[in-house]
Amino acid sequence: MSNITNNENPGISTSFYNDIKSIIIDSKNAAIRSVDFQRVLMYWRLGERIFVEEQHGKDRAEYGEYLVTSLSKQLEIEFGSGFGIRQLERSRQFYRLYPITSALRTQLNWFQYRLLISIEDDYKREYYELEAVNNGWTGRELERQINAALYERLLISNDKEAVLAVARKERIPEHPAEIIKDPMILEFLDLKRHASYYEKDLESALITHLQDFLLEMGNGFSFVARQKRLLVEDDEFFADLVFYNRLLRCFVVVEIKMQKLTHQDLGQLQMYVNYFDRFEKLPDETPTIGILLCTAKNDTLVKITLPEDNASILTSKYQLYLPSEEALLGEIKGVLELAESGEK
Repeated sequence: MSNITNNENPGISTSFYNDIKSIIIDSKNAAIRSVDFQRVLMYWRLGERIFVEEQHGKDRAEYGEYLVTSLSKQLEIEFGSGFGIRQLERSRQFYRLYPITSALRTQLNWFQYRLLISIEDDYKREYYELEAVNNGWTGRELERQINAALYERLLISNDKEAVLAVARKERIPEHPAEIIKDPMILEFLDLKRHASYYEKDLESALITHLQDFLLEMGNGFSFVARQKRLLVEDDEFFADLVFYNRLLRCFVVVEIKMQKLTHQDLGQLQMYVNYFDRFEKLPDETPTIGILLCTAKNDTLVKITLPEDNASILTSKYQLYLPSEEALLGEIKGVLELAESGEK
């Protein structure tokens, strides 16, 4: 028998043993998800019942507050701190935002729904809900994407309808700007804010935290190579990082610069993109994309250096720490207002 497994039981094949392991692990995971979703349903039913009871005293504005406060005191005595005033208020809000129980996502747990109901904008909430399900985000990953203003950063290069259409799987992204974000937030690297680094240090940190970097890169990315060797006659060049995006169906070459970009940097990346298009890309694949990650950039320089119809080279400023929500949204708002003024 081929594929013999460990020495303890040489009569069992590796493939058979792995199948058995998968069944056990999948069943355990399904049981955990089932328990998590029952908790979601419990809070939904609590919210529904509280909301209905409130309507009986709707002629008294203070009745809802009195009801939740009194109910919480009794529940905490019998069931503990998990049923405090804030939790019951969340349950009520949960029901009001998701009044149809069949529309609840079995893939999401209560922590994720807590994050979603804290979002006031309906379109923004829908986007994060869809992406959490589509990409299998954990609660922490969803929290990170919300805190890093993923939705707003995508709106810099796209309109709201296009962003939601991709999340709803109504259309496949056609242009790099629909996926690539600017700025990119790399706080997960946990590098000191004011320290000096070489490009290889940042590159090594990205590889160490590759799963987090792929999450930040966006939908459809898979890792291909680090320091990819490109041989042009007798000259050697090395592309920092190479990815493949299955949605856009193309290679993505990422170059890292620790200083403000120059036209030489853009020229180098353009050469790498040309190389992949001519020697790596298959005939049915779309043209290669180049992304230049830099600490600062001059958009005018980029426009002057690259052709007017450029669609293959993108620049993205990266930040090694997560700014405050106010600072990040303020920066994004400024970019959006600048773009709107340029259209008029």
